[in-house]
Amino acid sequence: MTTVRASVLHGARDLRVQDRILTPLDPNEVQVAVKATGLCGSDLHYFNHYRNGDILVCEPLTLGHESAGIVTAVGGNVSSLRIGDRVALEVGQPCERCELCLGGRYNICRDMKFRSSAKAVPHAQGTLQELIVHPARWCHKLPDGVSMELGALAEPLAVALHASDRAKLPEGATVLVFGAGAVGLLCAAVSKVVSKATVVIADIQADRVRFAVENGFADAAVVVPLKNPRPETITEKLEFAKEVAELIKTTKVGDGLATGPGGKIMIIGMGNPIQTLPISAASLREVDLVGVFRYADAYPRVIQLLASRDPLLPDLTKLITQRYSGMGNIPKAFDMAARVKDDEGNLVLKVMVDM
Repeated sequence: MTTVRASVLHGARDLRVQDRILTPLDPNEVQVAVKATGLCGSDLHYFNHYRNGDILVCEPLTLGHESAGIVTAVGGNVSSLRIGDRVALEVGQPCERCELCLGGRYNICRDMKFRSSAKAVPHAQGTLQELIVHPARWCHKLPDGVSMELGALAEPLAVALHASDRAKLPEGATVLVFGAGAVGLLCAAVSKVVSKATVVIADIQADRVRFAVENGFADAAVVVPLKNPRPETITEKLEFAKEVAELIKTTKVGDGLATGPGGKIMIIGMGNPIQTLPISAASLREVDLVGVFRYADAYPRVIQLLASRDPLLPDLTKLITQRYSGMGNIPKAFDMAARVKDDEGNLVLKVMVDM
């Protein structure tokens, strides 16, 4: 029996370092020493509220799912990996039997067990622990030149690539990204590489959109003004949306504008459960509304992209703005991830935990 140290969430902001018995290795699994884990917005929601939207934590939960590590043991049937291999962890484990899985859309499998998510009970424990046992098929070997931290960034980058797959952008398209956090910046970067798109990025934080333009993630920026008081009624919200749309229209990009009929709206990740949208107006302009949740079959291409040194790809290491070492510093890492800037005035984009 192998005992490992794990960071375990017992309640809102109640993280404890505990011993955990590692599950035995089956023939199709590998054991991985986790070396780098990026903190995600969903992790932060669980940490602060012991829930993520309407998903409640029902038992002690280890967080973390953006991870890379080193293979330390392999099951008897595993031939694709060896001890010492460096791998990025694709932490979702679908059933692989249902119609969705067989049709290539395993990311929306109803029986998905996703590490650090409380949706499935018992919960699939996350990666903020010394060792994990994971199916070999969901461990993707990292080539030389791709660091552990970039391997951890493969997870949110996979979200961005899946969004690009769903968008099916024509070459040279114009893309408007709302939100200049880590996922928004990665969506901007992927749009530039895959579709050679012109990218406009918008956020309420001027420093974030400035970072995006200065570091090659976007071509133009829009700072969305804060409304005081905030719009409350549907009429007020739609009126404010029109004001922002007019502001974006003034952003000249190349020979066109950052909006237009026949476009697509990509809803990436988990936002507010109920949102107000002018569906009739969108329908009359043939604007497609496309949902994006996690990713499917994206990791091999993501790793290839990370290794390619494509000149259109911005330096993704600049997204990692703060680093913490060791399990004892994980609470500090979460506190930092909730901030806009650190004590030195630096932007907080992606907080990385190295172990």
